[in-house]
Amino acid sequence: MVKESYKVIAQNKKARHDYFIEETIEAGIVLSGTEVKSIRQGKLNLKDSYASVVDGEVILSGMHISPYEQGNIFNKDPLRDRKLLLHKSEINRLLGLTQQKGLTLIPTQAYLKRGMVKIELGVARGKKLYDKRDDIAARDAKREIDRKIKEQYR
Repeated sequence: MVKESYKVIAQNKKARHDYFIEETIEAGIVLSGTEVKSIRQGKLNLKDSYASVVDGEVILSGMHISPYEQGNIFNKDPLRDRKLLLHKSEINRLLGLTQQKGLTLIPTQAYLKRGMVKIELGVARGKKLYDKRDDIAARDAKREIDRKIKEQYR
């Protein structure tokens, strides 16, 4: 079997820092033509975005897509809410998960797959300050160990 390739356009690194990502799900997104062209140029920001289930639809809010330079009157509002495309059973499962205390939907990355823009949604639980400090300490310790190993084999 051939492994499917995709090109990552944007990642939400802040999501991994602020949340425990418990599971991920792939979703399509409804976009206009100029938004797709802008995304292909890499002008997409997921930093403060989130998703919510409203009236049986998953809506992505806060994602910034810069206006396309040659788009003139066809450009849309950069911060408008966008609909995510999921199956009904997936939406119902996400609705059940987000109604639990402390769980939310956060986009972790945007990528191109077979010419279409896809969003990876993460079901996330917020981290406390001490969890963030533990992650930073572990990352620093790993970096220091890697540095010592590299120096040893020079």
